[in-house]
Amino acid sequence: MDITAAVPVVPGPDALPRRLGHAGLIPFVAGAGLVWVVQPEAHPYVLLALSTYAATIVSFLGALHWGLAMRRPSPPPGRWWWGIATPLGAWVGAMMPPASGLVVLGALLVACYLVDRRVYRDEGLAHWLTLRFRLSVVAAFSCFLGAAGA
Repeated sequence: MDITAAVPVVPGPDALPRRLGHAGLIPFVAGAGLVWVVQPEAHPYVLLALSTYAATIVSFLGALHWGLAMRRPSPPPGRWWWGIATPLGAWVGAMMPPASGLVVLGALLVACYLVDRRVYRDEGLAHWLTLRFRLSVVAAFSCFLGAAGA
């Protein structure tokens, strides 16, 4: 008797999205590390690079909610609101001094994951949550580490 036939296979993210997601962590990890080692004259540029990249990713995560909402004839209004709140919050974080702005951006990355944890299940996308968790932890930690070095 084949036991695996009775167990439903939950698809995980394909290799390409996994690789691209991990590659997307390079600017986070590099930025957080460089904050601690660059010469003082380069410090503001590294902080700007890390802040603006984090803001871009937070905006992207919010945009996913508009994409999910567009798939439905009558989506929950919260999808539209969250899709616009995230880039606005990211913009504020990017405009703040890096020591505080990177904390805001790191907190937004955590908030995005927490919202997505509920939404992805509702949308049948729960199989993406493990990857989203891992990417979010590294990205948020990088923001917090960068803020500490600001």
